[in-house]
Amino acid sequence: MSAEAVASQARTSRSNLVGRAVQVLRSREEAEAYVASVCFKHGPPRLLGVELEWLLARRSTAAGRLDVASLVAALGPHTPPSLDPSSPSSALPLGSAVTVEPGGQVELATRPFDTLQALVDAARSDASYLLGRLAAQDLSPWPFAADPVSTPHRLLTVPRYAAMEAAFDRLGTEGRSMMCSTAAVQPSLDLGERSDLSLRWSALQLLGPVLVAAFANSPELHGRRTGWKSSRMAVWLALDPPRTAPPDPVEDDPVGAYARRAMDAGLICLRRSEQSWEAPPGVTFGGWLAGALPQPPTTDDLDLHLSTLFPPVRAQGHVEVRYIDAQAGDDWIVPVAVLAALMSNPATTSAAADACLPVAGRWTDAARHGLADPELARAAVTVFTLAAEALPGLIGPGEVRERVERFIERHVLRARCPADSVLAGARPNDSDTTSNRRA
Repeated sequence: MSAEAVASQARTSRSNLVGRAVQVLRSREEAEAYVASVCFKHGPPRLLGVELEWLLARRSTAAGRLDVASLVAALGPHTPPSLDPSSPSSALPLGSAVTVEPGGQVELATRPFDTLQALVDAARSDASYLLGRLAAQDLSPWPFAADPVSTPHRLLTVPRYAAMEAAFDRLGTEGRSMMCSTAAVQPSLDLGERSDLSLRWSALQLLGPVLVAAFANSPELHGRRTGWKSSRMAVWLALDPPRTAPPDPVEDDPVGAYARRAMDAGLICLRRSEQSWEAPPGVTFGGWLAGALPQPPTTDDLDLHLSTLFPPVRAQGHVEVRYIDAQAGDDWIVPVAVLAALMSNPATTSAAADACLPVAGRWTDAARHGLADPELARAAVTVFTLAAEALPGLIGPGEVRERVERFIERHVLRARCPADSVLAGARPNDSDTTSNRRA
């Protein structure tokens, strides 16, 4: 999620806490309580949303690298402030927000909807409108979740991303690849009632390896085949484990564990009035609270810090599922529908979680092998069957269910993921993406 979207969510979360303004945090206990109140909201699991990210390529190979001017021209009134501070940053026709990631990846974030059909219709309409504007400037989306050609190149010069890049550079090369060369489908769901939280949270963690394997779509990165079906997930897992690693999928106290994780994660940027937002190396948020920096942190500082945590499932008042590779064309509909179906009732959620227990924690195997791993393939058959059986309770007959059924037949039942087609030399089926040429 881009900085603008994170900041907007943080403001919304704070405004929902009646009477709470920006506060100075004096203790770890106070900070952990704030994390619990902002990140974990309870209520009926009613709303669905999605964020769609696209890596962009020139339709004409002679046009050179992606650049800021082309993006601003394409996005027009929807240009986010990170590219043009004077832009009105207008929403798309059906309410989706547009943001831009550090490497120029364009992201569409829908507003929340109370039915799967309404979400799919709005996201598809806004995506078509947005991609049409990009096409008018000779830009089209790669049908993959990792850039198969270019080396990382950061377009955004805002202080947040410069500080993040500096912090990640101290750890290796993965940070630049993550920031500039990857894209995802990120469904968002309500956390549910307090009594359902542990089941829903643990199920989303347990489903991770199976869905990573099933939707792996990034076998190439920076001009080479990496040996991973999801090079995107490989980058995330290697980047900064305290910040990006999956948690224990069956934590007794997921809220407390998430708050503790936030305290133990290192700072990678600090909001300042001057140009540089770089944070001193080795200082955690808990260390800041203990006096490692001269001024105590505020709730605004903690909001910024929370936006730099990148676990596979992130709590933001709702839950954001971050482990699914971007898909070609409209194939993002499948993971959105599958997750919505699996989380649609406690019985299905529990059955799906149970099916994933034999492969719990096998994130690396999932990213490397996809469904070529026999245990992951077996779990996927059960999980996708459960999703197909639950979908009629969410949506009527039609394209969404047909897409899911087709994905099951073409991929899951054959122990294949989208990356396998790429490795076999086939291109994605979607007509909007097959015209991409390698630069």
